[in-house]
Amino acid sequence: MEESIFYTKNRKKLANRLENGTAAILFAGCAPYKRGDEVYPFSVDRNFYYVTGVEEENCIFLMTKQHDQVQETLYIPRDNGPLAKWVGATISPQEAEKISGMAQISYVDLFRQDLADTILRQGLTKVALDLENRDWQAAPVTGVSFALEVKQQYPAMELVDLYPVFGDLRLIKEDWEIKRLEKAMEITRLGLENLIRHTKPGMKEYEAEAYFDFTLMQHGAREKAFATIVAAGRRGTILHYHKNTETIQAGDLVLVDCGAQYKWYNGDITRTFPANGKFSPRQKQVYDIVLEGQKRVMDAIRPGVPFARLNEILKEYYLEALKELGLAQTMEDVSRYYYHGVSHYLGAETHDIGRYIARDLAEGMVLTVEPGLYIEEWGIGIRTEDDVLVTKDGCRNLTAAMPKTTEEIEALMAEGK
Repeated sequence: MEESIFYTKNRKKLANRLENGTAAILFAGCAPYKRGDEVYPFSVDRNFYYVTGVEEENCIFLMTKQHDQVQETLYIPRDNGPLAKWVGATISPQEAEKISGMAQISYVDLFRQDLADTILRQGLTKVALDLENRDWQAAPVTGVSFALEVKQQYPAMELVDLYPVFGDLRLIKEDWEIKRLEKAMEITRLGLENLIRHTKPGMKEYEAEAYFDFTLMQHGAREKAFATIVAAGRRGTILHYHKNTETIQAGDLVLVDCGAQYKWYNGDITRTFPANGKFSPRQKQVYDIVLEGQKRVMDAIRPGVPFARLNEILKEYYLEALKELGLAQTMEDVSRYYYHGVSHYLGAETHDIGRYIARDLAEGMVLTVEPGLYIEEWGIGIRTEDDVLVTKDGCRNLTAAMPKTTEEIEALMAEGK
């Protein structure tokens, strides 16, 4: 099956959400400069990719809707001529049409005048852009910057935010998206198993990470979903520890949170294991509490359950379990040892877009289930994370093949001896 059919269907979904009189615009983005003539790796804007399938930077997508008639154009850079010998050729109109399924292909240098002509000709009154902006101090994203241009040229034009629209569209995964996610998760599993087999006391955390990276490359995953966390001992209590520079000591637990990326879709798995191959009684006790918490959350997942309820279920169980350990008497005490949410959406972004507040689970959602306990005074940081698909009557664990119980983890580590 030609993949262009996926993106054609997604454009129809977008068109159905647009009001008449609207121009919707999405930008592929470009790699930011790092230093001198060096740039960071390019990562395509996922909303642009969702409706085009094109991975080329500096492209623009335009869709207009008026009188229930929809027109769509993909703007690409012109042939870069001699520069192709240095960086490779830009995408051709024929390639762009084949990938996206769009017949109307033009060039980015014509985009602004085309937009002006279209606004005048069709009598458009709204411009819809992705206006996501999470950080007040951050440089404006392309959609926000272009919104300022639009208001300067057309002060009376109404701006519409496409971010919540895509948050809804991308929340329910199509079969082809689930297949990509499963591939990313499988590669993640293979890499994490290789890491666990080879980790030994005395290694640097980044040496362990290298076993994960090598496996990803072996299986065609050139990119990670996110920077791998390899946190030994007390560093496992730092949620987003990423330096991975310290030495793994005998007796440490090693927390690894990792993910492979496949065709822009992501896996996200966390496992915690003993550096010397055997859990101590206390480590096993805490580990089994986390595992039971995950089971209770997974058992509760089904359509109609409020997303927020999942975290409540985990915390209610943790209060019982931590009381038995003598660590907690109230929910406030629980928050000392568990201080994040148990789940997030997963897809073309690791923390995929979509509303969490006042949202009920629905069939077709893909989410993580990642309980943790972080007892710094014991030098114990434990998290276990799997990726699940919400089904019509429950959920399916997409990463069930990854060893998880203390016995399974110890057996996996024994393979590396």
